[in-house]
Amino acid sequence: MWLLPLGALALLGAWYWSRASGSGAPGNASTGVRSTLHLESFVLNLADADQRSYLRVGIDLGLTKEPKRGDEGPPVAKIRDTILTVLGTAKVDELLTAEGKAKLKQGVLQALQERTPDVGVEEVYFTEFLIQR
Repeated sequence: MWLLPLGALALLGAWYWSRASGSGAPGNASTGVRSTLHLESFVLNLADADQRSYLRVGIDLGLTKEPKRGDEGPPVAKIRDTILTVLGTAKVDELLTAEGKAKLKQGVLQALQERTPDVGVEEVYFTEFLIQR
């Protein structure tokens, strides 16, 4: 008697799980991300005048282009410089909120799209995020 509700609950859970885990792939397809570029971690002082604060952040970039064999590759120094310029303006209090992290991510994306349009940056992924005061 209790097997029927338990089976229905298991099916519902399996359906929800497959729907939740499958949602990542269509998101990438709709944004046009074809490859990722891993960058070494960034460690820098934040722009707080009244306190010493450090940020360590790992960033991967979602690109619309796949690198071709034999190509020189993306201009990593220019990409890192652009990201450091944006990160250096951030303040601790902003970065402690989810909205602040989202705003920072959007700022990095916008700066990269303006300064390096040929790279085809479509997404910015934070792979680590640590603030030390």
